[in-house]
Amino acid sequence: MDPRTQAMLSAPPLPLLARLAAPNVVAFLVQAVVSMAEVWFVGRLGPEALAAMALVFPLLMLNQMMSGGALGGAVASSVARALGAGDRARAETLLWHALTLAGAFALALALAYAFFGERLLRALGGEGAVLTQALAYGAILFPACLVLWLMNTLSAVLRGTGNMQLPARVMLLSAAVQVPLSGVLILGAFGAPALGLAGAAVSVVSVAAINSLFLLGWLIYGDQALRLRRDRFQLQGSAFQDIGRVALPALLSPLFTVLTIVSLTALVGRQGVDALAGYGIGSRIEFLLVPLVFGIGAALTAMVGTNMGAGQVARAEHIGWLGAGAAGVLTGVVGLLLALFPESWVGLFTAHPPTLAAGVAYMTHVGPAFGFLGVGLALYFASQGAGRVGWPVTATVLRFVVAVGGATVALETFSLGLNGIYWAAALGMVIYGTLTAASLALGAWRPKDA
Repeated sequence: MDPRTQAMLSAPPLPLLARLAAPNVVAFLVQAVVSMAEVWFVGRLGPEALAAMALVFPLLMLNQMMSGGALGGAVASSVARALGAGDRARAETLLWHALTLAGAFALALALAYAFFGERLLRALGGEGAVLTQALAYGAILFPACLVLWLMNTLSAVLRGTGNMQLPARVMLLSAAVQVPLSGVLILGAFGAPALGLAGAAVSVVSVAAINSLFLLGWLIYGDQALRLRRDRFQLQGSAFQDIGRVALPALLSPLFTVLTIVSLTALVGRQGVDALAGYGIGSRIEFLLVPLVFGIGAALTAMVGTNMGAGQVARAEHIGWLGAGAAGVLTGVVGLLLALFPESWVGLFTAHPPTLAAGVAYMTHVGPAFGFLGVGLALYFASQGAGRVGWPVTATVLRFVVAVGGATVALETFSLGLNGIYWAAALGMVIYGTLTAASLALGAWRPKDA
């Protein structure tokens, strides 16, 4: 058995979780800085560009969360469970199935955007210059989204083996490229044209393409625990089923997460461009917390999956609670600090008073609920490792109903404006985290006959 697999089965769980999660957390924190740098560059273009980014950024995150969180988590879970059971051959066969699914999902999203993208952006309130800039971004992102899916799927395979360091190093190195590249392409420099918001899309797909090629080469030539071998290319229904039984329901989680943000974006859009731009700055924090928690969640998926594959359910549950606690503290502290000092964050990206006010209101109302979001997200990733995603997905759907339904009532029945939308968003987060934690406490991962 590979030493990394053996460690996940027998090493003290808290130090192991810290060791595995640390490189991911650092890497995703740096990626958050990259994302914020892009917001800063776009902010130099004015409120309309920020409003356009508020429309299209959820679509980028949908690609990232579905490929890295849903399919990626399912792939990491399947690989970890196979290695935990001592079946390396099956793990290598699963790798081919993962790549096949990544290609299929990327094609489906690209086609969906081609047919419905403009209508969606208009429905969210995009018009005039805001719509034009959003469409320019999407016209680059979606035809090339395959590279995002390949990059995140290949990274998930490595994380499923317990190799957290290599994907993290790749992210750190790519960040050093993406920040200056985004600045050059968005604002124009060194002879490059100023592409505006579209430059951010070019930067994202360019870096993802380079990362995909590197990770593919590593799995062919460099990794010792798992390799991409031509003789393992045997597509089997059972392997698709093993990944799909986690991936397909798990896809609903990022879909409803993004749908929640998009629906709230549409409601906020009724309040005008300034409100939309301010909400875009504030809600981007939530999208940044997702990959940050994913740093812990990726380690949880591998550790829980390996232990579930070996039949060590009690140890898997203990690991899940440790990860949920760490994620809750991390996101809770961030949320409280932002709620106490909102201007220090929103003011980085705009000095326009109406936009600033809308962003500050989001932080003060929603920030205190971020800890619940962190707990729910961590247990979602851990539940993928366990192969039991029903309750986390149910909690995500319920969050959508509460947040969007509550915001609609607050806006249309009680005329509470932005504050009513934000209160509903916060309540949705609280319910999401509470229900997900309750499901684990009630034995959602245990065999039915236990």
